[in-house]
Amino acid sequence: MTDRSTASAESPVALCRPWLVLAAVLVAGLALFVWRVGSTGLVDETPPLFAASARAMARTGDWLTPRVNGLPRYDKPPLVYWLMGLGYALPAQERWNPLGTWAANLPSALSSVGMMLLITATLLRWPQPAAAGALVSPGLRALTAASAALAFALSPLVLLWSRMAVSDALFSALLGAALLLFWWRYAGARAWWPGWLVLGLAVLAKGPVAVVLAALTLLLFGALQRDGRGLLERLRPRAGLVLTAAVALPWYGLELLVEGRPFFDSFFGYHNLQRFSGVVNNHLQPWWFFLPVLVVASLPFSPLLVAGLWRHLRWPPGAGTAPRESLGRFAACWLLAVLLFFTLAATKLPSYWIPATPAAGVLIALAAQDLLAVPPARGGRWWRLATLVLVALLSAGLLLSGRWIPLIVEPELPTLPAEMIASGGVLRAGLCFGLALLAGLVLWWAPRPWGQLWMLAQQLAMGLFVTTSLVPLIGLGDRLRQQPVRRIAAAVMERRAQAEPLAMVGILKPSLHYYTDQVVIYEGVQPSGPANLADRLLREHRRGQRPSPVAAGATLLLVIDQRTAQLPHWAGLAHQPLAADGLYQLWRVQRSALQGWVEDLQRRGLPGPDWQRPRPERY
Repeated sequence: MTDRSTASAESPVALCRPWLVLAAVLVAGLALFVWRVGSTGLVDETPPLFAASARAMARTGDWLTPRVNGLPRYDKPPLVYWLMGLGYALPAQERWNPLGTWAANLPSALSSVGMMLLITATLLRWPQPAAAGALVSPGLRALTAASAALAFALSPLVLLWSRMAVSDALFSALLGAALLLFWWRYAGARAWWPGWLVLGLAVLAKGPVAVVLAALTLLLFGALQRDGRGLLERLRPRAGLVLTAAVALPWYGLELLVEGRPFFDSFFGYHNLQRFSGVVNNHLQPWWFFLPVLVVASLPFSPLLVAGLWRHLRWPPGAGTAPRESLGRFAACWLLAVLLFFTLAATKLPSYWIPATPAAGVLIALAAQDLLAVPPARGGRWWRLATLVLVALLSAGLLLSGRWIPLIVEPELPTLPAEMIASGGVLRAGLCFGLALLAGLVLWWAPRPWGQLWMLAQQLAMGLFVTTSLVPLIGLGDRLRQQPVRRIAAAVMERRAQAEPLAMVGILKPSLHYYTDQVVIYEGVQPSGPANLADRLLREHRRGQRPSPVAAGATLLLVIDQRTAQLPHWAGLAHQPLAADGLYQLWRVQRSALQGWVEDLQRRGLPGPDWQRPRPERY
């Protein structure tokens, strides 16, 4: 062991107590994820569906079945809705949660903060050896623990999804916590049950995929570690799975009992089995899709991730690593399990990679530790140089944004390029990455102990990017994309007559339902849209909406975007303009005029209503 005086000479942070390191990571996590997380509105399309379901739970007291826009929402289990709902159950929402995002986004943000703390605590409790038996001082151990948490948190995927009202960040944190607690037990922790309990919560956050990913990770780790029997003896999987089932299954059983076959077919059939075996929502990607995602999700430290994988997945593996020193191998198996499973899945989305990001953070930090240890690992200089080159490229690309931003074409946001340039947010991001590059270059040749701050200094500079650039750019996107919808929603609330139906056609925004708190009939741009709308008003049943005849003087409010309003099957519909904001217009339409317009379209050969055909993603 290195005594206190020697340790302080070897590293500027050698005297840091574990609680100080954890406190610093907590402050960093709050700055990255919680700061101003409620300052912008809900981002269409998925977050408003989660938020509206959670708010409905808090208002109605029905905490069993998530419901949105008058329909049950079977796509995700209830844990994220419960956590959001607790926020919506608090009083004085109009004061502290006027846009709905504090209550909706906070579970995702706090989940990632919690993951940062658990990664840090793991590496502080069980510091890992460097390659080739190099000396790891107490200060370098503290740096490795903090850098691992920041490597996870600064992943572009984690930064974005941790500020959204969806279940991905919560699921990633719970699955990651369960896996780390499993490794804690293998490394020597006394309690066998915490990991299984948290795994049950992960099943309540996303579904049975949590058990599949955990099992695949443990199988790979047991095989590579050549200690499958020891792993099983420590984890006690039979008793553990009983505990996991006791946590997760009661809700599934009650939901099946109450909702029956529709829940089974939608949740298990469509949202789990069919997403794995078939392509849904046109998310068809090549088999190698997650390889570039792996690189992008760890920028600019992707070379260190490759170095970490190379060290801990080398084949043949040789003798098993001591349990207390096997975290790198475990993290590599964890990342490989996510890669293999979702590569085999037919439906592929970038967010599916988020459960691998905690493992990537650990591998990146351990690879950096190898480079900073004495003596340095062979070939480490090239991994370090590749990282600096990526930082330089990112900085240059962002500083030259004036050349490529004008090439962005987004019909929904026509003024976005000019607004981005005027805001200066992208240039500030380039300066932050430039500062990271400067820190990396200066500390490359810095004498010990300051040279050990090489990676942490770069990470802190990149953290400035979040507070000075990313958050303001999110605010800009909200002002351009979401604020017009909120204003149209306010116009609806002001102009809507009692029990007057509300519809939205063309660009579909679930946030209109959230901000009006009314059932919205959504129809896309298809030619059958007018016929569907008229027929749904006559026949469709859902909570908050009853069928109604075409009576004299009956009207509906219609929100339509400019491009859809010019389509032949909508352009001739008689209406009264009430309001306009951005791309959106608010019309009042006589039900009799709509019915007559549909009959005219059908005489011209346009299709009749098809809204009753099964649509799993309907809301």
